[in-house]
Amino acid sequence: MNTTLPPIKLVSPEDDGLKGDSSQYGLSQGSWQQELQQLIRCPSELAELLNISLDELCPKANEQFELRVTRHFAGLMQKADLQDPLLLQVMPALAETLEHSAYSKEPLEESEQFNPLPGVIHKYKGRLLLMASNQCAINCRYCFRRHFPYQDHHLGRKQWLDAINYIAQDSSLSEVILSGGDPLSQGDKQLSWLTEKLSQIPHIKRLRVHSRLPVVLPQRVCSELLGWMNSKHLQTSLVLHINHPQEISPQLKQACLTLKDAGVRLYNQSVLLKGINDDVDILASLSEALYECYIQPYYLHQLDKVQGAAHFQVDDRHAQALYHQLRAELPGYLVPLLTQEIPGQPAKTPII
Repeated sequence: MNTTLPPIKLVSPEDDGLKGDSSQYGLSQGSWQQELQQLIRCPSELAELLNISLDELCPKANEQFELRVTRHFAGLMQKADLQDPLLLQVMPALAETLEHSAYSKEPLEESEQFNPLPGVIHKYKGRLLLMASNQCAINCRYCFRRHFPYQDHHLGRKQWLDAINYIAQDSSLSEVILSGGDPLSQGDKQLSWLTEKLSQIPHIKRLRVHSRLPVVLPQRVCSELLGWMNSKHLQTSLVLHINHPQEISPQLKQACLTLKDAGVRLYNQSVLLKGINDDVDILASLSEALYECYIQPYYLHQLDKVQGAAHFQVDDRHAQALYHQLRAELPGYLVPLLTQEIPGQPAKTPII
């Protein structure tokens, strides 16, 4: 069953965001919503832009999980390099079509055990995940939700109100996590409304936003976004997803400085990926580059065993060795915690 994310839809325009620098890849200037309409979806277009052979892009894998990448992110890739670490994260590959018995379509068992309402994932004490959007600007090939039934989790105003009522009735909750899809693919008018409603619940103290959009489309960091993230009533943090230092563009650095100056705490989580960042020098460089952008290294995740991503798996022993090498290379505050998410456990499980 093809459960790829639905097409990005335009919401109200906001034209004063940070401008990207990927005109060489056909990116016209305009609002971030307009740039989302110009996503690269056709393998032949990506192959032409990067001067690579279309033979390396697997049509069957693309049918199962479509290519989706921003022109900004494509602009950070090295041309004519099939092993580029950013290209490998988005290129539909033949290895995705191979079945592996230890992998499943729902490795975290979210929709079966922890889904009390559409768009709500409640599995950890004191915090709850709200799917603020069912759309992404980029399809990462290793995504643990690549088979997630997003068609069953389309949230409108009514569903958001149901979720808010659920949160208001559970005083054990102190934090709401906005996820998706990517919550920042939602418009700022809607996100501002949602944040204001959450801020009116007395026991909710913190708002955490998990997003890859500022990485793949830095222009998304605009004045409207800063307005609702700089909440007077909630401590707000933004958890980015950056796997390789090559992803940190000058535009992202500026966006992070803007967010930091607005009082938003910045964290990063990475996924350990074979052939992309399973190297101590790359991981050390990533931590150093993150900290220069005021981003705190947070988690280094072992791959969730989702069907179609087995070729990215790093052996636990190698992962542990990398972690200990990283601890020897860097001060402790630059070392992300190596973890694995195991269904049914009360928190992420450290691998040390």
